[in-house]
Amino acid sequence: MLLKAIHSSTDIVITAAKRTTIGKFGGSLSTYTSAQLATVLCQDLTQSCGLDPDAVDQLILGNAISAGEGQNVARQAQLNAGFKCSGTAMTVNQVCGSGLKAIRLAQSAILMGDADVVVAGGVESMSNAPALAKRTGKQSFDVNTLSDSLFRDGLNDAFYDYPVGRTAENLAQRFGLTRQEIDEYAVISQKRAAQATQAGWFVKEIAPIAGLERDESIRPNTSKEALARLEPVYGPSGMVTAGNASPISDGASILVLTTAAKAKELKMKPLARICGYAEAGYKPELMGYAPVPAIKKLLQNHEQNIDDIDLFEVNEAFACQALVVRQELGISPDRYNISGGAIALGHPLGASGARILTTLIHNLRRLGLRRGVASLCVGGGQGIAMEIESM
Repeated sequence: MLLKAIHSSTDIVITAAKRTTIGKFGGSLSTYTSAQLATVLCQDLTQSCGLDPDAVDQLILGNAISAGEGQNVARQAQLNAGFKCSGTAMTVNQVCGSGLKAIRLAQSAILMGDADVVVAGGVESMSNAPALAKRTGKQSFDVNTLSDSLFRDGLNDAFYDYPVGRTAENLAQRFGLTRQEIDEYAVISQKRAAQATQAGWFVKEIAPIAGLERDESIRPNTSKEALARLEPVYGPSGMVTAGNASPISDGASILVLTTAAKAKELKMKPLARICGYAEAGYKPELMGYAPVPAIKKLLQNHEQNIDDIDLFEVNEAFACQALVVRQELGISPDRYNISGGAIALGHPLGASGARILTTLIHNLRRLGLRRGVASLCVGGGQGIAMEIESM
């Protein structure tokens, strides 16, 4: 294994990682805009880890559905959270990969000398996605052209003009998955998330908002029998149902990045260091497969193999997609989404990349394990992956 084990003062480290509880569509967090969710979490994060807001040079946030949110959600959150006005902020859109891409951009900014301390992550208020209408003049619109930005910009494939759920159907068909095994995967995700919640595994990573102390979409009593009774979304022979797809959600997840030397100067204990990163493009109609080439590329870059990684967090946009990734890479189930995934927790698009990285960090530390990989499929046919080492 090529990847170095010796730590350097120039390593990019993560010194804090938190997320909101994840609210269901129209649920407890639906009164918060994306900027408001990010603001509250930024304030909680800096207070809980003892970071002076004036030390933060940049805020980078992933956000997939920005229509109607106002200019630059990240800048709104930055100033409203009390960070210094002389700092800068950027909002990033790589659909479901936005939150993890924001972490990568934060790492790059520090390595290039543009910043010393960067707060980065993602946020999404899917409940507040507005309707869109075609403009007919400076102050006039054709209301007969109304479309839903939630689906147009977040949940609809731009190349084939069909819901991303269709790409999951394509994947299930291509790899010969059965409805039974897809539903079984969804049940396991729900059970693991419920057990993790009951055992207090999420306590260190969660910042409760609006009195919501537990993720709102977890269904602990989910059974294979109950899921089998659900009608397929895309026709009688389809595989995707409301029970084996991730629910539409609201939430945020944010992390603090700096160098090991700066962390020592600020008296902040590193939780993890970033070891590697990779992206890969794939066919839009099979976008759920894209984490496979992304993870392979990541590991090949460091002459590693699957067995060198202790834990994997792979976003569960759909149960069939997460199952295909696990099977194709040969990852054992006991190292894969061990505290449940987006099927149970929810999938606030722009936040999910940072959410799975946050969960991965805390799971590695809780179990005394070393290396982990976080990865997501991305609408339009991309995969994104990051490797970290617990410290």
